[in-house]
Amino acid sequence: MRNQIEFVVHGKYALFTDPVTRIGGEKFTYQIPTYQALKGIVESVYWKPTLTWYIDEVRVMNPIQTEVKGVRPIKYQNSDNDLMYYTYLREPVYQVRAHFEFNENRPDLAYDRNEHKHHNIAKRAVKKGGRRDVFLGTRECQGYVEECTFGEGESFYDGYGEVSFGPMFHGFTYPDEGDQETLQARIWVPTMKDGIICFKRPDECEIIRDVRKGSMKQFTKGENFTDVDQEYKEMFREV
Repeated sequence: MRNQIEFVVHGKYALFTDPVTRIGGEKFTYQIPTYQALKGIVESVYWKPTLTWYIDEVRVMNPIQTEVKGVRPIKYQNSDNDLMYYTYLREPVYQVRAHFEFNENRPDLAYDRNEHKHHNIAKRAVKKGGRRDVFLGTRECQGYVEECTFGEGESFYDGYGEVSFGPMFHGFTYPDEGDQETLQARIWVPTMKDGIICFKRPDECEIIRDVRKGSMKQFTKGENFTDVDQEYKEMFREV
């Protein structure tokens, strides 16, 4: 598929937090990564506001195992430490397949819609392990990206059959990614077949809830960003 990248991401721990467990301060991970978490990983590899990344599939390579750790976060009401128990996924490894499409809600960036350029940059970024730090759900769970071919190698769940995980958080729809003036949260019911989860596109999710009002950030040359071509011209002019 055009504009597609494939990579494996792994780490020592992962915490794809179930929002229900945030109320008491003690976090509990989902058994599988959310669409939004994987999208954040891809955007850490390479992203520009011209693009919208879509997660196509994820392949769970290692057995799903959890580990409870005692942590001492700062209390909400003062600067004292508190004792909490966080439940992490242990030794997670995922193969990810994703592709980008140009964001039609950003006509101000239409001049930057060069498909070949962005695809080549994204593939080079995958080979380098990403442009920014990668996290598996939360900042304390460092992740590492490597180039791979989706489907290669053995997964613990090869031939395992189907597993349903029930309703869970899919992702957020931001004002500049949809035709609305609110931040929206999406819910879906994922099913894993032989270790592979095929994600619904955001516009295919049936359960959507408004979170809060928001607005699309505007980009204007000379005000909040600089044109790369103009920078090159000025650099060569100085030389």
